[in-house]
Amino acid sequence: MSNTEVPPVKIGDSRTAARPPAWRERLRNYYFLVRLHRPIGAFLLMWPALWALWLAGDGHPPWPVVLIFVLGVVLMRSAGCAINDFADRDFDGHVARTNQRPLATGAVSPGEAIGVFVTLSLVSFALVLLLDWYTVALSTVALGLTAVYPFMKRFTHVPQLFLGAAFGWAIPMAYMAVAGTIPVAAWLLFVATLIWALIYDTQYAMVDRPDDLKIGIKSTAILFGDRDRLAIGVLQVAMLGLLLGIGLDAGRGICYLGGLAIAAGLGLYQQWLIRDREPRACFQAFLNNNYFGLAVFVGLVLDYAVGG
Repeated sequence: MSNTEVPPVKIGDSRTAARPPAWRERLRNYYFLVRLHRPIGAFLLMWPALWALWLAGDGHPPWPVVLIFVLGVVLMRSAGCAINDFADRDFDGHVARTNQRPLATGAVSPGEAIGVFVTLSLVSFALVLLLDWYTVALSTVALGLTAVYPFMKRFTHVPQLFLGAAFGWAIPMAYMAVAGTIPVAAWLLFVATLIWALIYDTQYAMVDRPDDLKIGIKSTAILFGDRDRLAIGVLQVAMLGLLLGIGLDAGRGICYLGGLAIAAGLGLYQQWLIRDREPRACFQAFLNNNYFGLAVFVGLVLDYAVGG
């Protein structure tokens, strides 16, 4: 996910046409394929997982489990980028923001993208095998959602629901890994993450709306039309309401409420950024969600540290 893509080396470039790319060039192309230079997606996936780990662990989640989830987030987000670019390989070249991605330029072949996806997924699955078998079983759902989401924009105007499900599935996994059960609060947090994906990915889709309309890609930005800002605002209120209820039910206090207040302020700032629907500003609103997630997490950590 990025507004500007650093152009990778093209396989068909005259400098490399006579021989396959050197291993360093190939690794560089894979680096751009999985977007390690643009970590925003990993952060947006990581914050809900960390919220869940701290709530499930009552402020003290086992650190080995936390490490497994953090590494798993990075691996699965990277795998998701590879399969996403494979799914969009016929579209990215027609979109200004994505026309320099490795598959669009020919720097990485479709087969290589699939290979990267499978390899990273297997490494991530190996990490999950260190946890209990119930969590391992849940991880197969996460893999399925990651593989399916990129293709949904062809069939529905709300592919963000599948993105949110893929990003939010770490929540029931975290509760199972830490607490051995998945309470109602976990599913409410999962719903809040679904809503959050609708928020930030609509802002993201507002950047590409003109290009998406031309090539027939569906999105909530197109579905909401002129009511996009209103829809995002309603969703922001709904998400904050859910996070408030979840926190109060968990006995959280002033620090957590302070984190939510900062997050609410960031939501208002995002509304200001998208007021004119200018692509660059919409992308900045999307990026700002990283701070939204961070504010909620810091508030949660501080609240447990101060109030126990």
